[in-house]
Amino acid sequence: MAVELVFEKKPKAFLMLSDSLIMIKRSSMHIIRNTDQLLGTFFQPIMFLVLFASVFGGSIGQALPQGVSYLNFLMAGIIVQTVAFGSTTTAIAICNDMQKGIVDRFRSLPMSNLAVLNGHTISDLFRNSISSLVMILAGLVIGFRSGDSVIDWLLIAGIILLFTLAFSWLSAIVGVFAKSVEGVQWLSFIVVFPLTFASTAFTPAEGMNPALKAFVENQPISHIVEAVRALMLGTPIGNHGWLAVAWSLGILVVAVPLASWLFRRKTAN
Repeated sequence: MAVELVFEKKPKAFLMLSDSLIMIKRSSMHIIRNTDQLLGTFFQPIMFLVLFASVFGGSIGQALPQGVSYLNFLMAGIIVQTVAFGSTTTAIAICNDMQKGIVDRFRSLPMSNLAVLNGHTISDLFRNSISSLVMILAGLVIGFRSGDSVIDWLLIAGIILLFTLAFSWLSAIVGVFAKSVEGVQWLSFIVVFPLTFASTAFTPAEGMNPALKAFVENQPISHIVEAVRALMLGTPIGNHGWLAVAWSLGILVVAVPLASWLFRRKTAN
C-alpha cells in the first residue's frame, strides 16, 4: 500500500517571523561574544557622558535656565547621540555579512531573504538599550537627578526605542549600499555627525546664528532630544513629543521598504 505524505505549508508570515527570530538570536550572540563591541557598549557611553559634562559644563551651564544643571540638561542629548552613533553598528554588520559571503549561504536555504536585515536591526535595540541603561546609571553616580514618574520613564523608553529602530533601518540602507566597511564608516559619519552636533543635544539653540538655528530647531534629532529632555526635567513637552514620534515613524516608512528593496536587488545578482 502506498503511503502518501502530506506536508502542511506554513504561511509566509510565520516563516518570516521564525527566520527573523533565528537571525535576531544570531546577531545578539555576536554582540555578547564580541568582547570589543561589548566593552564599547559599556564604556563608550560613560566616557562621552563624563567628558562632555566636564568640558562643557562650566561654559554652557551658565546659559541654562536657573536651577537646571548642565548634567541634567546633557543627559537626554548624550543618550540620543550614543544611540544614533550606536545604530551605525547595523550598517557595519550587514556590510560584513555581504562582503564575507554569509548572505550567499543563507540564499541557498529555504529562509526569508529579509530575515538578515530584521535580525541586525532588532538586535541593535538590545545593544543600544544596554548602552542607554549604563549611561543613566553612570549619570546617577555623578549627580544626575530626575523626579520622573514611572509613566514618564516608559514614555522616554518608547521614544528612544522607536528612534533606535528608525535609525537602525536607516543604517541598514548604508550597510547594503556601501561596498566596504570603510565606506560604511565615512557614509555613517557624514549622516550622523551633523545631525547630532548641529542639534540641541549639547547646547540650547538660542545662541546660534539664524540660519543654523532654523536647521537645528527643525531636524529630527533636536525634537527627539527635546522630548526626552522635557520628560526627564518635568518641563512642558510642547510639540516635541508628537514631532519626535512622527519623525521616527516617517524614517521607518521610508527606510524599511528602501533597505528591503536594495537588499533584494543586491543579493539577487
